[in-house]
Amino acid sequence: MKPFCVAVLLLLPGFGMAEERRAVPDGTVVLTFDDSVASHATFVAPLLKKHGFGATFFITEGFEFTADKTNYMTWEQIRALDAAGFEIGNHTRRHAAVPRQTPEQLSADVEYIERQCATNGIRRPTSFCYPGYQTSPAAVKLLRERGYLFARAGGARAFDPLTDEPLTMPQVFDGKPDSTLEQFKAAVAQAKDGKIAVLTFHGVPDRKHPWVNTDPAKFEAYLSHLKAQGCRVLAVRELAPFLKPRQP
Repeated sequence: MKPFCVAVLLLLPGFGMAEERRAVPDGTVVLTFDDSVASHATFVAPLLKKHGFGATFFITEGFEFTADKTNYMTWEQIRALDAAGFEIGNHTRRHAAVPRQTPEQLSADVEYIERQCATNGIRRPTSFCYPGYQTSPAAVKLLRERGYLFARAGGARAFDPLTDEPLTMPQVFDGKPDSTLEQFKAAVAQAKDGKIAVLTFHGVPDRKHPWVNTDPAKFEAYLSHLKAQGCRVLAVRELAPFLKPRQP
């Protein structure tokens, strides 16, 4: 009897394997916000809460973060975003282009934001955003070694978790002053057939960097469209169940 039982167990496909990945529902959208802009805390987050939307806020201490607390968030505000259920992601200490950094410089910049999160009682980041959207193989290697699951880059197409590397995840929309509601709708429409629409914004508004500014009224129209379409609006970290299981 015992040999028979062993033979049956060996023939069971997937016995002891990890749970299979989930299928991506149509209308799955991710909202991301870069650069620690003060309007993320004062305008964006309350509006997201009103709609019941998730989001990831990518934090850097670059630009004038330490000196200008009118235009950039405080760590207390960032901690409040985390406590409210939003994801805090790593956008490096200095916002330097990673291809121009040594491995030691990049590691120090990434680790600094991790330490700041720990000091302020914020969950350790598992999502990263490349400054200026510039990636490098060395950065992908470092992020994987540090336990990151996702890293958002640039681009203009939907993210396919079956075929895309999640540590160079593309965006499908990048909010700018001249972006239109029709462009936004077209980007969101790509969230189907297993693909995810990752949407990027900076400040709403962004007074220090007007070339990436989004007008608040326009932003409200964007969110109203997501609501009307019944989109599932998530933070980056919530995409983990849609990834292929990692090989042991």
